[in-house]
Amino acid sequence: MIVKTIHVPIVVRDQETALRFYTETLGFEKRQDYQQSGRPRWVTVAPKGQELEFILVQGEHPASHPKPDADSGGNHTVFLTDDCKKDVEMLKARGVRFKDGGAVEAPWGTAAYFTDPDGNHLTLLQPVPQQH
Repeated sequence: MIVKTIHVPIVVRDQETALRFYTETLGFEKRQDYQQSGRPRWVTVAPKGQELEFILVQGEHPASHPKPDADSGGNHTVFLTDDCKKDVEMLKARGVRFKDGGAVEAPWGTAAYFTDPDGNHLTLLQPVPQQH
């Protein structure tokens, strides 16, 4: 029985560039960074206070050619936020460029689509509160 996910890979061309983006731009923590002899470098980042770590795997991902469109439901990671518009403004100030210029309203909530330096699609999502 699967209990919880603790590591998810993100394929990047350059681990240093990706590490700077995820830590300095998105504000994640660097959790692990080491290399065993004869093995690839193992570097992970995570949103502060969360157990899930993203492994920054250096290489070329075959699914990334051509890059999936953020509207297509292709490969992308979704981050929940409680204030999408505020987070968009903060990330714009740090140099992030958003598809559609920023946050967009949809029936399911407010979302903002962007990519990391390697073209991995990322989404900020502020869901509509559930009505009970």
